[in-house]
Amino acid sequence: MENLSGMKRFAVLLCAEDSDYVKKKYGGYFGVFVRMLAEDGEIWDVYRVCNGHFPSDEEIELYDGFVITGSCNDAHGNDVWICKLLVLLNKLDSLNKKVLGICFGHQILARSLGGKVTRAASGWDIGVRTVHFSTSMKTSINLKLPARLSLIECHQDEVRELPPKVEVLASSDKTKVEMFRYGDRIMGVQGHPEYTKDILTHLIDRLLQRGYIEEGNAIKGRASVDEHEPDREAWKQLCTSFLKGRL
Repeated sequence: MENLSGMKRFAVLLCAEDSDYVKKKYGGYFGVFVRMLAEDGEIWDVYRVCNGHFPSDEEIELYDGFVITGSCNDAHGNDVWICKLLVLLNKLDSLNKKVLGICFGHQILARSLGGKVTRAASGWDIGVRTVHFSTSMKTSINLKLPARLSLIECHQDEVRELPPKVEVLASSDKTKVEMFRYGDRIMGVQGHPEYTKDILTHLIDRLLQRGYIEEGNAIKGRASVDEHEPDREAWKQLCTSFLKGRL
């Protein structure tokens, strides 16, 4: 099956259920990603892989790139859909497809490339954090970026190890692998460039209500959101440029 429309086509591989808040305000997490990444003259589709909805081999051929979202599941877990996703990611790699992974997506991409994902030794990271780019990152891309950018974070797992073929592009005082790249086709970002501050504050409330985080995590996270502003426009430019082959 070929893309005969002549338009660039992308797919979001959705790895989480939509919250009522995000569904009502943004049309679900698919809507959040489309707001950040979509440009005129493109077609965007969604596959709810966490519910077992995967693209067929014929459908894969239609797409110029894929985006893997965050998730409440562990990227080091072996749920049926996660194992199936790993198979798909290996296939996308062999087909030289562009793939951008965010949070869980970043971690599962690292795992598919032979890396190791574990619980973060320092615990949850929730709030707005400063991410520092590597020297190679600053010299190897076609974007003018500062040495550091602020980014919304919400994760308790991290990429602990990466194979030598994968390049670490950014780190923070909390997480060693905040961003990585494999060649010019696969890139992972541990934080949430797609999140707005209100999405994070509502997520903090949900995590607290469900007992996933402690009150201290919630207070710290909310204070961080109040005190700092994420560099959303710069991250949007970076992620969009990668996905569209402009880096």
